[in-house]
Amino acid sequence: MIKTIKKRLGEVLRERNQISRPDLDKAIEDQKVKVSRLGELMLERGLVQKKDLIAALFDISQIPYLDCASVEIDSQALKRISRAMAKRCCVLPIECRSGGLVVAMSEPQNLQILDELRFSVGMNIIPRLAFRREIEAAIEKWYGTVEESGASSAQAIAAAAAGEDSGMEFISSSSLQRNVEAMREMQAEMQNRTTPAVHVVASMITAAAAKRASDIHIEPQSTDTAIRFRVDGILRDFQRIPRSLQNSVASRIKILSDMDISERRTPQDGRFLVKIAGRKIDLRVSTLPTQYGEKVVMRLLESDAPLQSFAALGIPEGIAEAMTRILAQPQGMLLVTGPTGSGKSTTLYSSLNIVRRPAVNIVTVEDPVEYAVPGLNQVQVNTKAGLTFASSLRSILRQDPDVIMVGEIRDKETAEIALKAAQTGHLVLSTLHTNDSISAVTRLLDLGIPGFQVATSVTGIIGQRLVRRLCACRRQVPANAGYASRLLRAGIAEPPRTECVPEGCDECDRTGYKGRVGIYEMLVFDEAIRATVREDGRSDGIRAAAKHNGMRLMLDYALDLVHDGLTTLDEVQRVVPFDHVSAKHCSACQRELTGGLLFCSYCGEKSGPEPEKFEDSSLVEQGAMKE
Repeated sequence: MIKTIKKRLGEVLRERNQISRPDLDKAIEDQKVKVSRLGELMLERGLVQKKDLIAALFDISQIPYLDCASVEIDSQALKRISRAMAKRCCVLPIECRSGGLVVAMSEPQNLQILDELRFSVGMNIIPRLAFRREIEAAIEKWYGTVEESGASSAQAIAAAAAGEDSGMEFISSSSLQRNVEAMREMQAEMQNRTTPAVHVVASMITAAAAKRASDIHIEPQSTDTAIRFRVDGILRDFQRIPRSLQNSVASRIKILSDMDISERRTPQDGRFLVKIAGRKIDLRVSTLPTQYGEKVVMRLLESDAPLQSFAALGIPEGIAEAMTRILAQPQGMLLVTGPTGSGKSTTLYSSLNIVRRPAVNIVTVEDPVEYAVPGLNQVQVNTKAGLTFASSLRSILRQDPDVIMVGEIRDKETAEIALKAAQTGHLVLSTLHTNDSISAVTRLLDLGIPGFQVATSVTGIIGQRLVRRLCACRRQVPANAGYASRLLRAGIAEPPRTECVPEGCDECDRTGYKGRVGIYEMLVFDEAIRATVREDGRSDGIRAAAKHNGMRLMLDYALDLVHDGLTTLDEVQRVVPFDHVSAKHCSACQRELTGGLLFCSYCGEKSGPEPEKFEDSSLVEQGAMKE
């Protein structure tokens, strides 16, 4: 294998006879005294022509030259790098492209500067060669026309980290309980530091809050570390930071969250509060050891979320009225179902806010406590200490509660205690991870709870999802045949002639969606539902009885949003299961029919089409011969 030896600048110029040996030796000696780049020194002294030096540098580095004196610079590119950083690194941002940021550099092969720029601007850097004096003159020329307040994302990061213009303040959970003075000293010390880790943590939290993200993911990979935001339920790339900053960033977050920074082999959980321009955000932090380092996930929780009304959450008026009636009862159980991130906790806290009064004793058991609400006695589950949902519930029942909120029913023991509490004069609120409201009954039966106990304890079950809302930039187009066919399969007999499609703008980050809206379904337990649950608890039987009583499914509400132009059918299909949409039901008993059967399996009523008559031609011919 032939190894290519990289030539130096002086050797290339000598081979081309563009500089004499004595001049080259003299320039090398002067370079040691002046501590400057050899090519610029030779150019200043007139030892080489500029065009010859540029050609030689290109042969060595393969990086094109860019003349800073004649190039037009994009103002948006200038805002990516501050004047201070441009002068310190001797760089000049030129333009933003799809592949990254074009930057003129005096040292385009300096990997340290490239990494710093990439980390600061959150984009790939496309280097171009330029000479130091040209870059310095261009910096004075172009940065004089740009306001310093918006010139740099790096400056915004530093200001956020120092708690200046943005008003950002970090409050560790321990500062609320113990060692307040020590935490204040650490807070001041950390705020005064200007390390990259402090900058990147402040910048990601500020950006996530601005984008209304629900989660921040810090994911170490083989070559760098990816930072992603979950916005409107979808993960989006935010930026990538050098691999060398991974441990520093994780340690910074662990210090704020009161975790053990020396422990990197086991998962840890923590939380802290941040104030950004008067806005309080509670961050719940979780770390997980992975192959390339600790993965960190931070969930952002708005402090005012649990105080929202049903109308503010977008719950339909009919469902909100049914929930209010259930919450007004002295006993019973209200269940909220849905996958992780569907807003179950927010719905529960809004329900607690309705029943919260000085005369009512409300106790919650949660894992973890997501929102601190005045007037509630909130218990944090601690499995290591033996404080589980079941053991907490037993103790809570001896605390004379009126209302009990169980964060999640996970096992038979917790379900039994919660259901018995609902039978003995307590109003119980809890969640289950099921696809819809009707599946919650099946889930309880699968846990081993008798049907009669479910029927007598549960008063209502809510199923919910969150779908992305179309941005104001949406446009209306004629509906095609495929769109109409999909609506027909979803149960819409008369599809509309037009549909709203996402367009994409700066407000929605070119996604076409901004914000989310809830879709719900409410299963109210009446005598018909209770009788069905006591008999067999089959989902199709409960669904038939509920539909007979006028229950609307999540899909029905979702299709209303599609019809009103608030979301798209693609978004609904991404979130809402279509399992029971096209299912056929018996015209007599309304139960779901098994495909291919001519008669209902439950009542025997004929529901299928007449079988096609089939005649074998050979038999017909034989009959004709006999005649």
